[in-house]
Amino acid sequence: MDTEIAIRDFLISRRTKLRPEDLGLPRQGMRRVRGLRREEVAALANVSVDQYIRLERGQASRVSDAVVDAVAHALRLTPGECRYLRSLARPAAASPEAGAGRPVRESVQRFLDSMCDTPAYLVGRGGAILAWNRMAVLVFVDFARVPTARRTVGLLVFTDPRARLLYVDWEVKAREAVAYLRTESGKRPHDAALSRQIEELAEASADFRRLWAAQLVLDHTHDITHLNRPPVGTLDLTWEAFQPKGDPDELVIVYTAANARTAAALGRLA
Repeated sequence: MDTEIAIRDFLISRRTKLRPEDLGLPRQGMRRVRGLRREEVAALANVSVDQYIRLERGQASRVSDAVVDAVAHALRLTPGECRYLRSLARPAAASPEAGAGRPVRESVQRFLDSMCDTPAYLVGRGGAILAWNRMAVLVFVDFARVPTARRTVGLLVFTDPRARLLYVDWEVKAREAVAYLRTESGKRPHDAALSRQIEELAEASADFRRLWAAQLVLDHTHDITHLNRPPVGTLDLTWEAFQPKGDPDELVIVYTAANARTAAALGRLA
């Protein structure tokens, strides 16, 4: 990923969403741009216009961390958006690609298997689904039957037709998947496999292109999802994401019943 273009597009998208009057700025005369002008962002951040322009042009190495943080505050970025901007401004060095090729620790698989009535799976770099338990197969899909190269959150959501039948509100899940992939790309802009996946999704799905253009960023590690799962009906599941200690590229996603009806349905599936 070209971080200069990514910074530019992200900052422009965020300043165009803000209105001067909402931030206590006078709205003077005709405005040729939506949202805030560059000089208005600079004034709110208490930095020079030149410093802001450098940052928006992707020349983050020419501005300090304090400038990056001040701009993030001026644009009212969420915590997740702040982390994304910082990761683009100070990209990590390229690291060896990991994910599906690295064996899952036996202790992690045993942990997943111990949850007999709770769907759970392990997500690695780029959204690769690395391990899962029996309930995840019953609730979502038999991951073992999905080719390893296709077994990613993004590809399953956007290119597997079963996803649109499974998720009651597919758009919500699609936005979540795109936000996750953008956040991942900010952490690892030099990850070739991730870049290839994003390019494939953009080519295959108009919905992905639309949502990717919205500059969505992941801002939470828990939520609720609603699934259509015949023959037991709708499942209302809350999910939490946990990071195994010592594995910064991996997340364990655990789904639990949000109500008694769903708990009973999971019991019937099990």
